[in-house]
Amino acid sequence: MNWRLVAIPVTIIPILIIAIQFDIKIEDILAIGLFPFVGAIVAMMIKLGLQGVKFAYITRKYLGSFDSFFKLVGVRVGSEFIKFTTPMFIGAEFVVIYYLKKKGVKLSKATWIALVDIVTEVLAAGLLSIMAGIIALLSGAYIVGIVILSTSIIVTTLWMVMFFLSSKRIFQVPTTLENIIKKLGKEKGVKIIDQTNSWMNETCTIIKENINTPESKKIFTVSFFFSLASWSFYGLSFMIIAMGTDYVINGFDSIMAVMGANAIGNLPITIGGSGLAEFGIIAYLNNLNPFDFSITEGIVAWDAVIGWRIATYYVPILITWLLLVKLALSKISKSEIR
Repeated sequence: MNWRLVAIPVTIIPILIIAIQFDIKIEDILAIGLFPFVGAIVAMMIKLGLQGVKFAYITRKYLGSFDSFFKLVGVRVGSEFIKFTTPMFIGAEFVVIYYLKKKGVKLSKATWIALVDIVTEVLAAGLLSIMAGIIALLSGAYIVGIVILSTSIIVTTLWMVMFFLSSKRIFQVPTTLENIIKKLGKEKGVKIIDQTNSWMNETCTIIKENINTPESKKIFTVSFFFSLASWSFYGLSFMIIAMGTDYVINGFDSIMAVMGANAIGNLPITIGGSGLAEFGIIAYLNNLNPFDFSITEGIVAWDAVIGWRIATYYVPILITWLLLVKLALSKISKSEIR
């Protein structure tokens, strides 16, 4: 956890480079105004809140009256801190699995709940990003369109294939990797392999048992629409920030620009997509190469882009960290264990 706290200042470096290169001053950001800035924060918190409600919905559908509904929401929102401080926005699923297991839920069941949560989120984001990529190509933004489509299709397909293949076969640790771990770890390595294979066996089995049931299909569908709504609020956050500048953008274009930027931010280059997301929005809205760092000043409101990043990343990162420490990672009493 300590290294993640250290990682946060690192994410500021690309922002500072952008600000220096394009002569963005603090007063330019402040000129956006309090209401657009607060509005963007609210839109982002609604996005995170909907993710939390979805997780609580999934958990209670499979586990009944398990834990406090609002605590489950808080745990899921807190888990986003891990995604904010990790390349490719991964890791939140491990927090919810850890929390559920700590509360007495069987590991395979906790993994299934986390998978339904993350797969519906990835699918919704993937479809919106693919739509953004297609629009970019049709607009003549070939480079940014190809980057968005490539990233979105690869990430979405990988998750979907892994999820549905797990219902068809039992996965185990690859033999080559197993031999290396056993050789290096000796008895401890053997124990790790046995535990991992057992977990994978149980997880694949529970996926097979649940994936085609009417209840799971309903839960998956409802969760998917929750995810579409949450990503849409995230997309609208840029439009709200832009209201405080001279740049005008409608709701649909704002959603497409942010989801395109989100896809580019998925590239395993920077922590939390820092720098990539900002240039992604600029490239998408101006039909430019997202990796052309000579993009000229004035083509779009850079103050809006940086203001958007502060409102949707640096403010929520503090809130999610507090929830993570207070709820997900806190000690629980024996009476709270299921």
